[in-house]
Amino acid sequence: MADSLTPKVAEEFAEVIRRAKTEIHKVIVGQEDLIDLTLQCIFCQSHALLMGVPGLAKTLLVTTISQVVGVTFRRIQFTPDLMPSDITGTEVLQEDPQTGAKTFAFVQGPVFANLILADEINRAPPKSQAALLESMQERQVSIGNKKYRLPVPFFVLATQNPIEMEGTYPLPEAQLDRFLFKLLVGYPSLEQLDAIVERTTGAALPSVSPVLDGPRILELRALVREVPIAPHVREYALSLVLATHPDSPVCPEQTNRFVRYGASPRGAQALILAGKVWALLDGRWSVSFEDIQRAAPPALRHRILLNFEGQAEGIAPDDVISAVIARLSEKTKPALEL
Repeated sequence: MADSLTPKVAEEFAEVIRRAKTEIHKVIVGQEDLIDLTLQCIFCQSHALLMGVPGLAKTLLVTTISQVVGVTFRRIQFTPDLMPSDITGTEVLQEDPQTGAKTFAFVQGPVFANLILADEINRAPPKSQAALLESMQERQVSIGNKKYRLPVPFFVLATQNPIEMEGTYPLPEAQLDRFLFKLLVGYPSLEQLDAIVERTTGAALPSVSPVLDGPRILELRALVREVPIAPHVREYALSLVLATHPDSPVCPEQTNRFVRYGASPRGAQALILAGKVWALLDGRWSVSFEDIQRAAPPALRHRILLNFEGQAEGIAPDDVISAVIARLSEKTKPALEL
């Protein structure tokens, strides 16, 4: 175990998250799991895709988080006429006022910020969507034969509307795989809806204060990666990913019947990193089976590609994940009871 990992350190990590959530809840009503998982992406050095119908405060959540974490923020509204250079920036010809010499200079696009809101990301054509691929994976932008590093930390929070699909461009699997989590934004309850209306129709508008900054986020990210994971828990996470693949020795019947392709190795990375964050949030410094199970739906649902039968039967990736967890729970029941 790393010397820096103590119960006190884990509690301090959890306290920072509690303070951040307190500020976020000044604006956002409910959505506990959504807020937890979105913050997890930040501390796992990755990105999140928020899926929900209009009016559920997806954009408001991201803008509020940007204020709480205290980093530079840019919003990119994805539209059918959006060009790649509108995202990354471009080289422009400039003339020196004294000598008259003309040179090309790079003008940074909105992607040069710590937190990017890719709003309605599926409304832009594939060429513009692909402009984010290098940024999300390599944290850099290539213009011509030059590469420009993006600010650190860097993360993308994208939104998508699942009901208005006409005139949109579904994200390819290669780009979906870059997102650590796919988060489903649910509708508020009666009590939450009442609180939303009361809070947003009154005279006073809520405001938030920053709890973090860029250097502090980097410190907490490094702490997450120090959290140890026991070999049998890591093997459980890997088995869970393998069980999403048809014809795997550990897969359930639902996988063989309804799945065309299973989760990629990035799914295993997502499970383990998210499990480490869950452990710290619970004040622990070791990952448990339950941490992996909690991370499974958001980490794997966008990495499972259903076949025709699965789509025709109305099967959701979450149904397959539940079957996989149940199958592995049977095989590992003695270990889970320890």
